[in-house]
Amino acid sequence: MPGRIGFRDRRDAGEQLATQLGTHRCTDPVVLGLPRGGVPVAFVVARRLDALLDVFVARKVGAPGHEEFGIGAIAEGWGDAVMSDSAALVGVGPVRFAELVRREQVELARRVGLYRGRRPLPTLTDRDVIVVDDGLATGVTAEAAVRALRMHRPARVVLAVPVAAPETVARLAAVADDVVAVLAPEGFNAAGSWYDDFSPTSDREVLDLLAETAARWEAQGGR
Repeated sequence: MPGRIGFRDRRDAGEQLATQLGTHRCTDPVVLGLPRGGVPVAFVVARRLDALLDVFVARKVGAPGHEEFGIGAIAEGWGDAVMSDSAALVGVGPVRFAELVRREQVELARRVGLYRGRRPLPTLTDRDVIVVDDGLATGVTAEAAVRALRMHRPARVVLAVPVAAPETVARLAAVADDVVAVLAPEGFNAAGSWYDDFSPTSDREVLDLLAETAARWEAQGGR
């Protein structure tokens, strides 16, 4: 638990995650943070690996009236959606789920425009793509991101997080080429319980980190 095993904040989580990722051989990696909370973690990982950083936007589809309970997810540039088994548990069938997806697509498009504007994703083909979030409970949003990124024909997609439920790591190991988690504790409850400071990440912080990375990359000649 925090103070014994865990992370001070997302920057500390990024340092620990980068150390673990350093043992993996990556080919011309690109680090993609899942906004918002995954971006501060990804920023540190990209800096430590001397890799390009960008965002990849995915959105949880919440249950009607209980939006925090994810029953599926969507991701940018992907015409499909992940629908979890939990949808049936709350009485959401395919037709209603499609309606919820359309609503979330509006917010997803807004966030893509906010974070990247008209700037396209970096070239991902034949590169190792490291997808970073600040923690995984069900992992449905990360799953949508990984499935969407397959369309870009990367060499590998590595899902990297500071902490995750062990059953989620096992399930997503069949979706990503590799899943790297600093902690996968039994009895996982919520990602935030493994952080001393799990304050919400703002849009402003995401934009500032992207701008700082772009400036560093430009100073290095865009390599």
